[in-house]
Amino acid sequence: MANWIIAGLGNPGSQYEQTRHNVGFWWLDQLASDFGLSFKTESRFHGQLIQYTNPEHKVWLIKPLTFMNRSGQSVAALANFYKIPAENILVIHDELDLPAGTVRLKRGGGHGGHNGLRDIISQLGSKDFLRCRIGIDHPGNSKQVADYVLSKPSATDRENMMAGIDNSLRVLPDVLSGNLDKAMNWLHSQ
Repeated sequence: MANWIIAGLGNPGSQYEQTRHNVGFWWLDQLASDFGLSFKTESRFHGQLIQYTNPEHKVWLIKPLTFMNRSGQSVAALANFYKIPAENILVIHDELDLPAGTVRLKRGGGHGGHNGLRDIISQLGSKDFLRCRIGIDHPGNSKQVADYVLSKPSATDRENMMAGIDNSLRVLPDVLSGNLDKAMNWLHSQ
């Protein structure tokens, strides 16, 4: 049985719930809803956590409550405690460089200016985790990025982002089973 961590990135607090930066939390909330599961706060992991098991995998879902820039504190605490290697960590995060709702999977790479990824790489000491990048679009001006990611998307963008979440959840069994190419081929063709 393989152990996995799926970390959805976002910021805690009601003022951030509906913002673009919280699309990683939306993804986990949808998965939890699909399975009828509820998050519980776990202070030793600095986040909200669900553990679920199926015949092939034991999976921990975590929403860091450390704010985006310190996401690695939560992910690393969980990974270190359960001895889960970076290769078995999937991080769900917002991506400015993709149109709203477009989803891309990849293994490894840099942080691309994303502070949540930067901290996870630093805390894990590895870039080898999987990333599920959910497009939130770009405001067009780099000086507007901070305000943009912390704002609520339009109804159309939100609908597109939720469709992207649904598509990426469809390929999750393939991702966890090691069929990353199959998952990427299907997802990237949507």
